Amino acid sequence: MLPITGKGLPAGARQSLSRASHPGSAARRGSAPHRWARAAVLRLSLALFFAAGIAGTAALPDTAAQLDAILAADHRSPANRARDVYRHPKETLLFFGISADSRVAELWPEPGWYTEIIAPLVRARGKYYAALQPPDPGSRHISAARQAFLEKLAGRPDLYDRVGLTTLAPPGTDIAPAGSLDLVVSFRNLHDWMAEGWAAQAIAAAYRALKPGGVLGIVEHRGNAAQVQDPQARSGYVNQDYAERLIEAAGFELLERSEINANPRDRKDYPQGVWTLPPSYRLGATDRDDYAAIGESDRFTLKFRKPSR
Repeated sequence: MLPITGKGLPAGARQSLSRASHPGSAARRGSAPHRWARAAVLRLSLALFFAAGIAGTAALPDTAAQLDAILAADHRSPANRARDVYRHPKETLLFFGISADSRVAELWPEPGWYTEIIAPLVRARGKYYAALQPPDPGSRHISAARQAFLEKLAGRPDLYDRVGLTTLAPPGTDIAPAGSLDLVVSFRNLHDWMAEGWAAQAIAAAYRALKPGGVLGIVEHRGNAAQVQDPQARSGYVNQDYAERLIEAAGFELLERSEINANPRDRKDYPQGVWTLPPSYRLGATDRDDYAAIGESDRFTLKFRKPSR
């Protein structure tokens, strides 16, 4: 049986499994002066991290410390920071095995929540590809998201000037040079590709781009295992066993599962599917307090490997 917790992760990453069920606990720890001092130290660490990378110095902090500094930095908005308690970016990226010299592609990263974290981490020594949704003049939502993402990159060249822009579109375009990547990540996109009928092609694009031995990291809204999977995932939820079979069919090996992003309060039976919950709140004010108490969706976190031969 595959391990379910983050085997090989540092203690801070393993502790996230218990924090997932108590999302308010981290916010309650520490006095205000202590939090201010810690944030100042992390900002200094981030500055030193970038300075070391620019100078070509090999003696950089470890990945966990680098992520701490980036997560505390002022280029992240308060709204994005507020979601850390649900998305566990540090623990998730450590589980996937990222490091400052990783060559990474993120699939459909708009609006750039994870771009703010991954791109600065790998800027000096690795590479970050943003495999965007294809332009769609007929969709105001896609057009606006794409434009906002491009403006984000242009607004902070000190962080994003080395981002590589590619496109992931049916029937599965090249997201990076074939066999060049250490890691491909996707956060809550699988249901979109299922809805459009080309999930297998999207996974195949990730497979082509990865080196032998490279890792595919997937986070997705976890469906109710007692219900048959809707092939179009119209609720936004995807059964974990369905996703595992789909990705293994592309040639990947499942390495590990994690409960980092689990939320046992998620009932998965809402009128507007997963979008009923925060941050979407598709029902507006209707029962908003109840949905806020549930929090963001229950999510599976899976780590796959492209076989070495």
